[in-house]
Order: sequence, then structure tokens, then C-alpha cells
Amino acid sequence: MKRTLVVLAHPALSTSRVNRRWREELLRYPEQIDLHELYDEYPDGQIDVRQEQQRLERYDRVILQFPLYWYSYPPLLKKWFDDVFAYGWAYGSKGEKLKGKCFGAALSIGDHAHNYRPDGGVSYTVDEIIAPFKASLRHVGAIELPHFALFGASYQASDEEVAKSASAYVRYVLGEA
Repeated sequence: MKRTLVVLAHPALSTSRVNRRWREELLRYPEQIDLHELYDEYPDGQIDVRQEQQRLERYDRVILQFPLYWYSYPPLLKKWFDDVFAYGWAYGSKGEKLKGKCFGAALSIGDHAHNYRPDGGVSYTVDEIIAPFKASLRHVGAIELPHFALFGASYQASDEEVAKSASAYVRYVLGEA
């Protein structure tokens, strides 16, 4: 059985109801899921690029878990992409280390789902908002998995909805959903 790497990037995990609950659920599957918490690993923002590249080389399936942060990634996750997905390693004539690996995004989204439609308050779908993520994956030859999301994370989602999402999230991470 292959293991899955989850890269958790939340700048304030202790105050997050959803990402904290998802993390708790992931930790129940240590034989199948490895959890890597960027903000714990790099509180100073100085990423060990070679260590991160070696980590990614060991997995065929990687899930990036983060809150949608001003319609984008949290800052450290963006820096991680910029530093780790390097020319000559991730892309370029000799950079094929991510080719064929499966990557997914698991997002907690504070707002209502109906706002993430062309006619909604945000005017964009989640797929449109995460287009840079998807384009980066295609550029390095990785396989893009459908995203996983929980809307209403900031205030609308009930504790029961968050708990249900945690179970569904584990199935997504394991490739069962």
C-alpha cells in the first residue's frame, strides 16, 4: 500500500476549526498518511529546499491542505512552491522529478459555496481561483486530482458538518472518494 503525503499549510492552525479537525482525522491513519506541517517546520520561513524535494520524491500522491487565503495560498505555501519546484528538478530539460505524481488540494473556504459561481459574490469558481496551482502541476508533468473543499469554514459550518467533512477528507486523501 502506498502512503500519501499531506502538506499542511495553515498560518494559524490553533485557531482553525476545520483544518485542525482535518489534521486530527489524518493522524488516525499513520500507516497510510504522512503529515508535514509547513508552518511548524519553517516558522522562520526559511525552507530547506533539498529536504523538501527529497520528501516529495518519496511519494506518488501528495495533498496540499490549506485555507483559501485571500483567494490564494497562504504565504509560506506559495514560497514553498516557488523554492521547491525548481528548474532542473521539477521542470526543464532535466527536471522531471514530479512527472506522473498525483497532487490534490484540500481547501477550507470561509464563505458560502453559492458565492463561488460566476453569478455569485466572488464571481469565480474554486477551479478558476486555483488555476495557478493547476497550471503549475501541468507545467511539471504532475497529475492534477480534483480539489476537496469545505465551504462555510469561517462561521456557517456546524460542528457536525466539520466532522462529516473530516471523514470525507480522509477518504479523499486515501484516494477512496
